[in-house]
Amino acid sequence: MKINAFVAHDAAKPLVSSQIALRPLQPQDVKIDILYCGVCHSDLHMARNEWAVSRYPLVPGHEIVGRVRETGAAVTNFKIGDVVGVGVMVDSCRECHFCQQQEEQYCEAGFTATYNGIDKHTGDSTWGGYAQNVVVDQHFVVSVPQNLPLAGVAPLLCAGVTVWSPLRHFKVQAGDKVGVVGLGGLGHMAVKLASAMGAEVTLFTTSPEKGADARRLGASRVVVSRDADQMAAAQTSLDFIIDCVSAPHDLDPYLATLKTNGRLVLVGIPEQPHQAPDVTPMVFRRLSISGSSIGSIKETQEMLDFCGEHNITADIELIAGEAVEDAFARMLKGDVKYRFVIDMAATRW
Repeated sequence: MKINAFVAHDAAKPLVSSQIALRPLQPQDVKIDILYCGVCHSDLHMARNEWAVSRYPLVPGHEIVGRVRETGAAVTNFKIGDVVGVGVMVDSCRECHFCQQQEEQYCEAGFTATYNGIDKHTGDSTWGGYAQNVVVDQHFVVSVPQNLPLAGVAPLLCAGVTVWSPLRHFKVQAGDKVGVVGLGGLGHMAVKLASAMGAEVTLFTTSPEKGADARRLGASRVVVSRDADQMAAAQTSLDFIIDCVSAPHDLDPYLATLKTNGRLVLVGIPEQPHQAPDVTPMVFRRLSISGSSIGSIKETQEMLDFCGEHNITADIELIAGEAVEDAFARMLKGDVKYRFVIDMAATRW
């Protein structure tokens, strides 16, 4: 079946409206009418082949919210009309240690990405959410709470679960003092989720003007990281830090703000490595640096349920699909608070 999508045909050319073919519905598949799709910075990287792994034609988009249009014969989890979400993964090996313990994001064979992955049924590339429809195995589809505005749910499928996963895995709880580095798509969700968990949140930012917004989102303290006095005042005050910045930067000043046994978790991936941290304070205060990648399907559902209970969605700006290149340009300038979301109903194909 042919559908409309916004397609990258070349790294040097803008996305254009084109038709693509969806794979035939398999017994475990659901076909989804896409309502909204978030615009993640990784979509821009992939469209421009900045990670040198893009295969063209390419349809970006892995923050998908839609309505089930059709189900395969073996589908038991969903029915026609259900509102559902699809995130970064649409398949995995299902057999390795990590898949067996419901951590598909660490699949030893490598999970199948929602777009630019290899569809095991066809051998062709998977198509993302900048499109009218998507076909996905039911195991990689999640239910969306009925009470949330759907456009604001879309970024939760990537940005939300990427920060939720380490907060849950490392057992952040009420009363903990949590630092968040960077107030972008990931950082603003980290502030919202950690504060809703009952943590006392400190935002680190290079931009003093972001302070008021950080407090609106749930931060109780804002530290301008370029201000030596403010950083000194924050030393040994935090239990846990989630670092959402994707540019290389010095980790030592943030390690200095951790208490003994504190942990710094990296969720941003810089184009160049961070400089190696000073191990001395790590040894003498038993500090740890960890990484975390997106989240499992189980974690994604738990995160959505939590957001439903606490009325949490992303702060977004709605756009039509034909405005995605303008959105990319504004993302490069940091001109978005805090996620663009494509409204398929407003899109002209």
